Amino acid sequence: MTPCLRNKTTGELLPTVFSIAKTEELVELQNNGWNFDWHSVGLNPSYNIYKLIVQGDTIIQGLIATEVKKNAVYVALAESAPQNLGDDKGYEGVGGHLFAIAIKLAVALGFNGYIYLDAKSEELVEHYQKTLGADRIYSRIHEYRLEVSEESACKVLEAYTLEGGLNVE
Repeated sequence: MTPCLRNKTTGELLPTVFSIAKTEELVELQNNGWNFDWHSVGLNPSYNIYKLIVQGDTIIQGLIATEVKKNAVYVALAESAPQNLGDDKGYEGVGGHLFAIAIKLAVALGFNGYIYLDAKSEELVEHYQKTLGADRIYSRIHEYRLEVSEESACKVLEAYTLEGGLNVE
């Protein structure tokens, strides 16, 4: 875990900021190497899509789509920018920061940081268990469903520092 984004080349720690992504920012992402069609995801009115940037910059380093449920925040989708993937990635720590945003939202809404998500693979289940302290929920709804409890959520928020606005009413 890295408290700020770490430049993989220089080791420099850089503060991060998050905010709601604007629709026009999502339009061309898939054409620029992103895996998911964030523009289509952004058309779903039940999702809030947050972008993560390095403070003082405008380049999106990662995106997370959240949906407020009855007593939790559901993480519908999270993705690091293409430049932050693989051995030659620019920044480390993007994924953890994205989940910290969802946890902050769950705290702000009075859910004590409780979030849940559906991982894409067994490998990701293990990754989220290790990095977020996620617990597996055995469910017929999704074979890779996970939750991050209040205790684990607190640890994530202690580990990652980021500033931004949730736009929660």
